[in-house]
Amino acid sequence: MIQLQHISKWINIGGRPNFILKDINLTIKEGEFLSIMGPSGSGKSTLLNIIGMLDEPSEGSYVFMDQDVFKLKEKHRSQLYKTKIGFVFQAYHLIDELTVYENIETPLIYQDMKSSERKAIVADILDRFQIVGKKDLFPTQLSGGQQQLVGIARALVAKPRLILADEPTGNLNSKQGEEIMELFKNLNREDKVTIIQVTHSEKNAEYGSHIIHLLDGRIEK
Repeated sequence: MIQLQHISKWINIGGRPNFILKDINLTIKEGEFLSIMGPSGSGKSTLLNIIGMLDEPSEGSYVFMDQDVFKLKEKHRSQLYKTKIGFVFQAYHLIDELTVYENIETPLIYQDMKSSERKAIVADILDRFQIVGKKDLFPTQLSGGQQQLVGIARALVAKPRLILADEPTGNLNSKQGEEIMELFKNLNREDKVTIIQVTHSEKNAEYGSHIIHLLDGRIEK
């Protein structure tokens, strides 16, 4: 599903490259649940953003679902990540001016879909996440756990093949965090969604079928 070859990312400081990622080679199969661990500044979030097509490396190649990502036109690349990839962020990234319903509906607006079809899909996911009663509230009226649930519902509403989660339980208490991780585990097992999570937590990492460690921008052997 994903093949990264010789991915490096650097910024020039004083005429010299300062490496954020260095020679990353990684293959991720469909249906995998990968946990990426490493200390702060090791390049975890940068790697996730490159996989999610939010950032480009300084060199290297990336093949996603048999498509060479960096050779695609911007329009095609945008279409690919809007329809195939769902993001879950630690900071939720919900739109404060939109209700829970509208936040969840947002990814579907990018797709060629009738309004009635969108309503049915959003209603289904509100029910699945047991947040029907919250649909007309705004993000600021929700607890951290509820906001993260809405963030995950939004990530899933377009039925992505890949979920990228950046410290998804970082702002939650242990009970809420466990519920979110169980949710990911079920999505991976039952819906066959491929998941890549960045985490500091050993406990969360163990939900993955595979763990890699980053240190100073490299995958530790």
